[in-house]
Order: sequence, then C-alpha cells, then structure tokens
Amino acid sequence: MNLLGNETSPYLRQHADNPVHWYPWGPAATAAAVERDVPILLSVGYSACHWCHVMAHESFEDPAIAAIMNEGFVNVKVDREERPDVDSIYMDAVTALTGRGGWPMTVFCHPDGRPFHGGTYWPDTPRGAMPSFPQVLAAVSEAWTTRRDDLDGLGDRLTASMARHGDLSPGEDLPPPNTLARAVDQLGWQHDDEWGGFGSAPKFPQAMSLEALLAHLASGNDDNASRARAVEVVTTSLDAMASGGMYDHLGGGFARYSVDARWMVPHFEKMLYDNALLARVYLHGWRVLGHERWRQVATETIEYVLRDLRHPDGGFFSAEDADSEGVEGTFYVWSLGELRSVCGDDADVAQDWYGVTEGGNFEGANIVHRPVRGDLERPAAVERSRQALFARRETRVRPGLDDKVLTEWNGLMLATLADAAMATGRQDWMEAARANADFLCSTLRRPDGRWFRSWQADGGSRTLGYAADHAAMVDGLTRLGEATGEARWTEAAISTADVLLELFSDAANGGFHTTGSDAEALVKRPKDLMDNAQPSANSLAAVALLRLGALVGDNRYTEVAEGVLRLLGDSVSEHPTAFGHLLGAVDLFHSGITEVVVTGERPDLVAATAASWRPTVVLSWGEPIPGPLWEGREGDRAWVCRNHACRAPVDTTDDLLAELD
Repeated sequence: MNLLGNETSPYLRQHADNPVHWYPWGPAATAAAVERDVPILLSVGYSACHWCHVMAHESFEDPAIAAIMNEGFVNVKVDREERPDVDSIYMDAVTALTGRGGWPMTVFCHPDGRPFHGGTYWPDTPRGAMPSFPQVLAAVSEAWTTRRDDLDGLGDRLTASMARHGDLSPGEDLPPPNTLARAVDQLGWQHDDEWGGFGSAPKFPQAMSLEALLAHLASGNDDNASRARAVEVVTTSLDAMASGGMYDHLGGGFARYSVDARWMVPHFEKMLYDNALLARVYLHGWRVLGHERWRQVATETIEYVLRDLRHPDGGFFSAEDADSEGVEGTFYVWSLGELRSVCGDDADVAQDWYGVTEGGNFEGANIVHRPVRGDLERPAAVERSRQALFARRETRVRPGLDDKVLTEWNGLMLATLADAAMATGRQDWMEAARANADFLCSTLRRPDGRWFRSWQADGGSRTLGYAADHAAMVDGLTRLGEATGEARWTEAAISTADVLLELFSDAANGGFHTTGSDAEALVKRPKDLMDNAQPSANSLAAVALLRLGALVGDNRYTEVAEGVLRLLGDSVSEHPTAFGHLLGAVDLFHSGITEVVVTGERPDLVAATAASWRPTVVLSWGEPIPGPLWEGREGDRAWVCRNHACRAPVDTTDDLLAELD
C-alpha cells in the first residue's frame, strides 16, 4: 500500500493518493526489496517542481503504469529538500550515466542501494527519441531477470562515482590573496553585457557571484578599471533581473530562474533560499552603490517572504509552486482587458509601465515587467495600479504552498533579515528575525544543540539536520546577535558551531561531511563543496566560523574554517566563480577581520558601525558575549580590534569611522 500519508514532507503527501505503492526512504523499503528480490525504484523531486507534477499526472496517477511499478519494483519517494544527502549522491550517479541531471530524478537500485540505471523525466508515451516510462520499466525488469551480473558490476562502478567530492584531499596551499580579484575578472568575462547575468538561457540569478563583486567594491580596491567593470556588471545584472518578468512587480520576490536570456519568462516557482540570497544582494548593492531602486527591490522581496511564506509563529515556509489550477504561471499573468478593467483611470499609465499588450508575451497572456530597464521607482499612478492589480490577484487561486520549514533555508533568511533590519532601522523586521530564531530554536533544535532538518505542522521534526543546516544557523544566529546586542543568540551560535565540529568535521582531510557521524549510513558519505543555487555546506561553514571565531576569540573555529580553504584551495584558485560564497571566506582570511565592541549606552556608535556594508567587520554591543573581546571593557565607547589586538578606545562617531576606514 501507499505509505506516504503520514510523512512530514508536503511533496511526499502530494503522492499519498497515487495508486503506486510508495515507501518513504528507510529500512522498510530495503527489507521489502530484499524479500521480494526486486530493484528499488527511487523517485526524487520537490513540491514546487513543474516537471515533477507532469510526471506524476502522466505516470504515477495512471493505474496501469502504477501496476507495472508495483509488480516489478519497491517504489521509494524522496523529497530532495528534506533529504539532500540522498539526492546528492544519486544525482552523481545519474550525471555519470547520462551526462546531465535534474528533477524529477528516477534511479533504479539494487536492494542495498547501489544504482544501476537512472534518468530524469520520462513521458507516459514515447516522444521523439525519448522512450516512455513503461518502456523503461519493462527494459529494467528484463535486465534484472536476465542480466543480473551485468547490473551488479554496473552498480559497483556507479557507486564508486557517487559522492566523489567526498574523496578530495587537501592541497598544500591556501587560496592566494588575489583569488577574489581573479574571480572579479572572470565574472567580467562571463557577463552578458546586453541582458545581465552570466551565461545563456536558462538563466539563474547568481546572487553569490554578484555578492562577491559587491565585496570587491566594498573593499575600496584602488584598481579603477576593475572597479568600473564590477560596477557595470552589478548594475546591469541587478537592474535587468528586477526589470524582467522573473521579478514579481506586483507582490515582490523572485522566481527561481528565467527560461530565456532576457529575464522575461520565469519558471514561476518561488523558493525561500533564492529570495533570501537575492534580497541580501540587492540590500548590499544599495549600501555599496546607493541606488534607492535596489533598496525598494530588497524591501519588497523581504515583505513578500514575511507576507506569504511566514508561519504564524515565525518560521519561514519553503516555496510556492509554479502551478495553480493545474497550469504553470496562471496566477501571475494578465490579459490586456483585465488589466485595463482593474486599473480604471490609471490604465494607460499602467499598460505602458508594465509593457502589457494585446498579444502578450507568454502564451497569449502578459507577464508584467518593466520595459525601461532600471526605472523601478513607481510614480503615484503606477503605485495605485500596482496595489489594485495585487488586490485583484489575491482573489485568484494561489499556487500550492510547500509549508515545511527547512533549517538551512531559514538560516539564510534569518541572516538576511537581521542584516536588513540593522541597515534600515526597521524594528518590525528585527522582531520578525527574533521570532524566526525563537521558532527555530524551540521546534528544530534538540536540548543538546543538535538541529533537525525540517519541521511541518502535522508531523513535527524527524530528519536529522545536515552540515548545511548547522552552518547556516551559525551564521544566522551570529548575525542576529550582532544586530540585537543580545548575547543569547551568539551563545546559540556557539553551541551550534560546537555540534558542527563534533559531528560533521572530516579530521583527516578537512572540511565537513554532509551527514553527521550519528546519522544513517548511505552507500557513500557525501561532502557538499561547490556553490550552486545555494551556498555549499562547506562555504557556509567557512564564512560563519571565521566570523564567529573572530567575535568570540575561539581559534578552534578559525582553524577548521582554514581547513575548508586548504581543502578547496586548488579548486577555488582554478575556478573561483564556482565558489561564489566561499570567496567571502577567502576575503575574510586574507583581508583579516575587524572586531568592534561598543560598551555602555552608545547607539550612535553602533549605528555608525552599521552605516556602511563592511563584510570584514564583526560587531558586539549590548550584552557581553563569551570570549576575550569584552574583557576589561567599560564606559560608553568603542574599541576597534584586529586579530584580538585592540587600539585605544574612541568615543565619537568620527573617530570610530576613521578607525574603521
């Protein structure tokens, strides 16, 4: 029977009514495959995945195809967001087999978990050169019956290719000091000067690469040509992304990617992690280059998350689907007639501002966008139209909501929200950040400091957290402590960092394993090293531990972070743009971290420290925190320190800024 009804993952529960006899990942599925002597059919996807829905409707809801699956296989459904460890190692196998990956992912495995065949989407009937899913099922069953030895050998070879990054050995050298500058040059070469972004369609918003460019600009580098190019790349990309249809001009927030090079047609799903990272880069862009339009985009993106992705108790949900009423994008698009009807006297202005036409730009309908790139600050008539269109849109059937709370993604959003609250003085955002951290600490953290991966209202927390969960929470909690001056958040970051070191460190080679030493053993133990749509666990850990180590004066954290840099030194030196977030750790290591402590009641000194985005500065104020930074500190003044050596205290904002500069 189908066993998904009581799972915590909304994606798994979407399949609970399938005629397929789905198992969740676990020993029961393995035991059934051994007992029946049949392969495991592993199906991996996520709730906001459009093609996952297509394959489900075509195949998993079809009784005839489900009967074939039930007869010949033990069928296992996995949410890639809840089990990134399972997803990553089997994606390695599929990529080795086919040369590409993606979701939905289907992998055929021996009962012990060794894969022998796999792919992504297969249709229910043959399509061009693509076989149908029933044909694939029949071929696999025939091979299992008649050529088992061949499949056994293939399983061994594919298993050897899985989690191959986990076998990486550290190099002799750390990334050199010019690594960030080389990355800036490479990003300039890769940039699409016409439409912004990097590479061709489909185009993903590479927030971490843009963040690296902004860090380079914030450093005050004196190479005028390099600075000019970095400004050009950042400005073109941020303006183009926020002007295209990938940005939600009515309700704020970004879709996951654009199917075209012009950022016009999005893949309409909205992910928490994308919006956390993009709100951050627009916030920092505003702080470095001063453009109010980017502050507007950051504000609207944060407000989208707070409005549409927030649990009443403070946690943030994972995603909104691309589909509503069974159709991709239908929630977001407009006909010319409907727009004019809603906007009334402002219709002409709104039609021109949002580029709406009779013929449309997406399957006969209109994705609203801003044809004049970068002209984003709305006149009064346009703002009235936006509010009216948004109110009308709210009456439509909303896209599906993935209402699980993921620790890693919440940690990313917590860091962004704390940073944004401090930069703007928005106390409502600060309260939302506190509520988020309180929710996470009370529902997703065990008393011993170990974190779970996900929480869902109907099922609570079950899956043990991964290195990325712990690393993201170290960063988010540290930044919340800096923003609020409350020691409890820094203390929670310390306990989380201690668990990260204890359970996930690779003492032999450096860096962190994805799974803890207390977790279920898989066919290979993965290690998340390369930054993709999200920062890798190792990049997150390196940045977070360097900052926390400087703040609390604990060399254990900085030494382990340096181990990550040594492990990846050769890779990041050769391919710096593949490690966008790790570049921040390289910059921290070579530039050095400046520690600021403000004692007494001096909100003016706190505000002066936070007035500019200074990525190599850490701040402590308010309640004293563990470590030497507060030893012997008293009075209403500030100390500026580097490498735990402090200069004379200052008591004016001008003197403090002079020290920081």
